[in-house]
Amino acid sequence: MRLLDLLLTLFDAHHPEISIELDPRGFSAEWALVLAAAHVTRVSLGVQTFAPHIQQAIGRIQPLSHIERVVAGLRLRDINAINFDLMYGLPGQTLADLDDTLEETIRLAPSRISLFGYAHLPHMIPRQRQIDASNLPDHKLRFEQAWRGYERLTEAGYVPVGFDHFALPSDPLADAAREGRVSRNFQGFTEDDSPVLIGIGASAISRFPDLIVQNEKRAGVYRDLIAAGQLTPVRGVVIDADDRERRRIIRELLCQGNACLEAGWLRSAHTALAAFERLHILRWDDDRLVVEDDGLPYARLIAAQFDRHRGAILRDDLERLPSICAGSTTNGA
Repeated sequence: MRLLDLLLTLFDAHHPEISIELDPRGFSAEWALVLAAAHVTRVSLGVQTFAPHIQQAIGRIQPLSHIERVVAGLRLRDINAINFDLMYGLPGQTLADLDDTLEETIRLAPSRISLFGYAHLPHMIPRQRQIDASNLPDHKLRFEQAWRGYERLTEAGYVPVGFDHFALPSDPLADAAREGRVSRNFQGFTEDDSPVLIGIGASAISRFPDLIVQNEKRAGVYRDLIAAGQLTPVRGVVIDADDRERRRIIRELLCQGNACLEAGWLRSAHTALAAFERLHILRWDDDRLVVEDDGLPYARLIAAQFDRHRGAILRDDLERLPSICAGSTTNGA
């Protein structure tokens, strides 16, 4: 609370949007009081799944009844902007498991929903080494799960934002989607189009128009740097003109579903995206690249073709693309 008060005073923030990400397992009625006193306006909950056997597999036990109490406790304190983070592609997860989770989510009616695909990266995330990866859904099932989520949530009235976010029609993010104002940062899709993002805390990432920097990850070392009056970023990447143009194209494809390409990009882009075009996932309107409605689940793969740092990964994705499309429910595929 003291740190928050100091930040609001120093930055002269009169009507700030204050959001917080919470692990539901540590929530209590006292927490709700603290959040209300701090004038928190939005809470994001890491729900992941309501299926007990999957919660057991990923080591995150949080019964549906507990999530219900968390939501009720927040709304009791007039915190009504609530996000659910859900996941597909989890160990042992079936379409039926996802359907059940979506059904309960729709009933609880959070204002925003993120439906992320689980990425098993035990070499980067040590805690994932405890997860048995032998029964992870294959690529075909992962696509079916992503598409099922899109169908269920849009049928329930949620407005799709990008390729994995959804918002109730009354939410500001839905307004931004309708008006073409959606942007994207490290937290996902947002209506905030500020070119500067300042990260405070261990491992936090700051973004500037021509620079990305990350703070020291280790909390103890981070505190020592602060105590010594030193800057906390320990690594960074300078964004040159080529990367800035790539970033613009990627952002527009993910946020608006289309992007205008300069003449110098067109030939190489036509070649790189030929497989998607043959499958009717995208089309060209002169110099404008347009993702078809049925191609939205592939938007990340399409946009990633413009990321010069991911070429090897994308070749593998493209080799799998026809087989994934063959199992999809999209009209264009």
